[in-house]
Amino acid sequence: MTDFLTFLRAALLGVLVLMAAQMAAAQDPAAPGTPAPTAQPAPETAPEPPGTTAEMAPLAALIAENARQIAKPSRKTIGPVIDAIAAAPGPQTQAFLEAWADKRLGRRKADGALFVLEKAGPDWRLIDPATGATAGTAPKDDIAQLRPNSGVRGLIASALVRFQLSDPDPARRGAALDALARTASAENLGPLRASLPGETDPELAARKARLERMLTLRFDPDPAARVAAIESFSGDLGLDVRAALNPLVATTRIAATAPPAGANIAAELVPGRDIDKAAAYALLVEAGLAPPRLSAADRRAALEAHVENGAVGGVPLADLDDEDARERAYAGLVSAGLARPAATAAEVDARLAAYRFFDIHAEADPAVTDAARATLDHIEMKVGAMQGLDLGLDALSLASIYFLAAIGLAITFGVMGVINMAHGEFIMMGAYTGYVVQQFVTDYTLSILIALPLAFGVTFAAGVAMERLVIRHLYNRPLETLLATFGISIALQQVAKNVFGTQARPLTAPGWLDGAWVMNDVVSISYIRIAIFVLALIFLGFFLWLMKRTRLGLEVRAVTQNPAMAASMGIKPDRINMLTFGLGSGIAGIAGVAIGLFAKVTSELGQDYIVQSFMTVVVGGVGNIWGTLAGAAMIGGLQKGIEWFNPSNTLAAQTYMIVFIIIFIQFRPRGIIALRGRAAGD
Repeated sequence: MTDFLTFLRAALLGVLVLMAAQMAAAQDPAAPGTPAPTAQPAPETAPEPPGTTAEMAPLAALIAENARQIAKPSRKTIGPVIDAIAAAPGPQTQAFLEAWADKRLGRRKADGALFVLEKAGPDWRLIDPATGATAGTAPKDDIAQLRPNSGVRGLIASALVRFQLSDPDPARRGAALDALARTASAENLGPLRASLPGETDPELAARKARLERMLTLRFDPDPAARVAAIESFSGDLGLDVRAALNPLVATTRIAATAPPAGANIAAELVPGRDIDKAAAYALLVEAGLAPPRLSAADRRAALEAHVENGAVGGVPLADLDDEDARERAYAGLVSAGLARPAATAAEVDARLAAYRFFDIHAEADPAVTDAARATLDHIEMKVGAMQGLDLGLDALSLASIYFLAAIGLAITFGVMGVINMAHGEFIMMGAYTGYVVQQFVTDYTLSILIALPLAFGVTFAAGVAMERLVIRHLYNRPLETLLATFGISIALQQVAKNVFGTQARPLTAPGWLDGAWVMNDVVSISYIRIAIFVLALIFLGFFLWLMKRTRLGLEVRAVTQNPAMAASMGIKPDRINMLTFGLGSGIAGIAGVAIGLFAKVTSELGQDYIVQSFMTVVVGGVGNIWGTLAGAAMIGGLQKGIEWFNPSNTLAAQTYMIVFIIIFIQFRPRGIIALRGRAAGD
C-alpha cells in the first residue's frame, strides 16, 4: 500500500511538471512553432474621477459605521462623529453635512441605509450621500426623515464653518465668520488660518485676521503666539476683545495650607487685611475644611430646647450667664449628639491661622495673564477717555436742542421784555405742522423740506396774531403778560388735544437720518442729533446775519438799545416788536419740527422744553444770542454731567441742575453775558 501511494504521488508530480512546461511554451514568443505576437502599447492606468472610489471611501465608511448615531443623535455624544465626518476628504462632505442640518437626510426603513432626500412628486428621490449619485426613488412611507434638534444642528453648523470660510460666495463667507465668532473652538483655528491667504475681499480679510487673533489668544498652544495676539489688541475698544480677555484674568479664591504646585497665583490674601475674616472662614466651611460657625440665636435656641433637670449639656442654668459656660453647654450637647458641631471663636482663629488664602488664575501661564492684564488696563484707560468724549458729544447734542428751543424766546424776551409762557406751544405747533405735511407728502425727505418753512410760516402768523391781540396791550406789565401767555398755552394745548387727540403722533425722519455715526463701541451719536446740531449752527449764522447785515436787524438793535431814540429816527417800535415776536415764534416752530424727529409729538411737547428754554436764556444773558449759546452749552453739559454721576435718576439730575442754576444766578444775576440796553435796565 505504501509503494502504491508513492507511485501515485510521483505520477501526479510528473503530470504537473508537464502541464507547467506546456503553459510556459504557449506564453514564450520565441518558442518553436509559436507565431510572434503583434506589439501592443502598454495599457495606461486611467485616473479615478474625483468624487469616486478612494476619495469617497472614508466618508462612506464613516456614514455606514455611525448610521445609527446619525439617525438618532444625542448632542452629548454626536460631536466626535460630526468632527470625524467633517475631516473626511472629498467634495460630498460639505453637501452631506448641509443636508443633515437642513433636515434633508433620510433613513430607509428596510435596511437602515442613509440617503440625501429630494422631493420627486409624492415620493423621495434618493441620493447616495458619499458619491452624490442618484439611487432611485422611494415612497415617503418607506423613508424616515431625520430631524436633528437645534443643539445637533448647532454642532453641524460649527463643523460647516471650515468649508464656508473658503466658499466662493462672499455672503456665505461673512455668515461663516459670524457663526465662528459666536461658537469659536480650537478646531476652527486651523481652517481659519488656512483661508486667510486666499481671501480676496478686503473687509472679509480684515475680519478674518482679527478673528484669527481672537482665536489665537484663546486656543493656540504656543504661549508666545497667545501673548503676541493679546498685545495686538492693546487699545482696541471692541466689546468682544474685553469679553475674550476677561476670562484670562479671572480668578478663583481657594484656601490651602501651602501654595498649590504649578498654580498661577494672582495674589495671596491675608484675613483681616485683604479679605474679611468671616468671608475667609466661610470659604473654609464651603471647602469642607472647617465646621460652620453657630449664630448666637441658633445656639440659644439649641440650649433652650434641651433643658433637663435645671441643666443644659451638664452645665447648670445658673451658670449660663457666662459665655464660656454657654460654650461648654453647647459642646456637651454636641457630645451627646443633640446638636450639630460648631466652631468656637478660638477655633475659628486657629483655623484661619492654619490656612492660607489665594486668588488663582484659571489661565495657567503667567505670561498670558500678565499680558492680558496689561492690555485690559490700557483698554480701560482708553475707554475712560472715549466715555468722556461720548459724554461731550451728548452734552453738545443736548445743548444744540436747548439752543434751538430757546433762540426764539431769547429774541422776544430780550428785545421786548415779554415773558412768553406759550413759547413751548409754538414748538408743539411746529412739530404738528411737520406731522400734517407727512400725511400728504409720503417722501420723508421732501416732507421735511416742506415742513421747515411751513412751520416757520404757521408759527410766525400765530406769534404775530398773539402779539397784536394780547401782548401789545400788556407791555410793561410783566405779571399780567405772564398770566395771559400761560392761559394761552393751556388753551393751545387743549386745541391740539381736540384736533390730534392725546396719542403721540409720528414725525418720521428720512431714511438717511436713520442710525448713528459710530466711532467705536463706546462713542456714537445719532444722525438726527447731528442734523439738529447743524440746524442750530445754521440758525446761529442766520441770526447773526439778520442782526448785523439787514435793516430789520439794525432797527431791532436800535429798539433794544433805546426805543425812544429809535422812534425819533423814524423807526416804529410797535412794528419792530410785532415782527420780532413773530420771528421768535417762527424759529420756535422750526425747532419743533427738528425736535419732533426724535421726541414724541403730543400736546405736551412744548412743556418738556419751556423750563429749559427759560433757564438757557436767563443763565446765558437775556437778549444776547451769544449768551443764549453759552447758556445752552452750560445747561446741556451740566445736565449730562449730573446724569453721568447719577444715571438711574434723570429727575434727580434735573433737580440738582436747577439748584445749581439758582446758586449761579445769585452770584451772576444778569447771566454769563450781560445785556446792555432796555432789557438790562428792566
